Amino acid sequence: MVRFIRSFSRLLHRTSASATAEGSLGLSVLSLIGPTALVSVLLLTMTAVRGQSLDLARPEQHFSVERPANLSTAESMVIYEKVRDRMVAGYRLSDDPAAESFLKWRRYNVAPYRSATHGQRYVNNYANMIAKSYGRYEKADRLPVGSVLAKDSFAVTQRGDVFTGPLFLMEKMAAGFRPDAHDWRYTMIMPDGSLFGTTNGEGSERVEFCITCHEAAGDKVQQLFFVPKEFRVEFLNLQ
Repeated sequence: MVRFIRSFSRLLHRTSASATAEGSLGLSVLSLIGPTALVSVLLLTMTAVRGQSLDLARPEQHFSVERPANLSTAESMVIYEKVRDRMVAGYRLSDDPAAESFLKWRRYNVAPYRSATHGQRYVNNYANMIAKSYGRYEKADRLPVGSVLAKDSFAVTQRGDVFTGPLFLMEKMAAGFRPDAHDWRYTMIMPDGSLFGTTNGEGSERVEFCITCHEAAGDKVQQLFFVPKEFRVEFLNLQ
């Protein structure tokens, strides 16, 4: 957490998004999708929003991206493919097993999509084999203990800056772990591998809002949200 606070502090004091800024890949959004312009791509720990109240001790929602870009499916895929390995390298510093392996899991969206509930970041939905029923979406069977769902994330602003976002994890724990949350353990890993919080563990109060949000999905679907229909991968024979 100390590492995250230091990184976030540096971000809050950053005055410009230049191509020479710390963490820059030396790429640009528009150079990835066409030669019309050069815009810096920055890999930072979090996007600060002017005028937004940032309660790091007990946030009530994900911190939102300021003036997020509206990307096409093709644009979001190109950017994701360019930054994915760098994102995963940061997550792996957490030593969380899911951070190490989630890219090998089945992905349930055809391309990154912008998620309002995740602060207007672009996200992907992965699930391990134990959670394969997730691919039936609203018709999914009850996911068994050991099911893990992962969302990696990145943000793109209207001026072309690209920021890495957290890795969001949900793991189905044994009965009694957290009955009001269908025994899901929520974990948020920051882009530098530091732990923002995990249910019933370090920083638990910082991910409490995840439970509050997922309660809105309802008990019928195990408090799960699914990939938007227009971005879903449909499996004819889910194995």
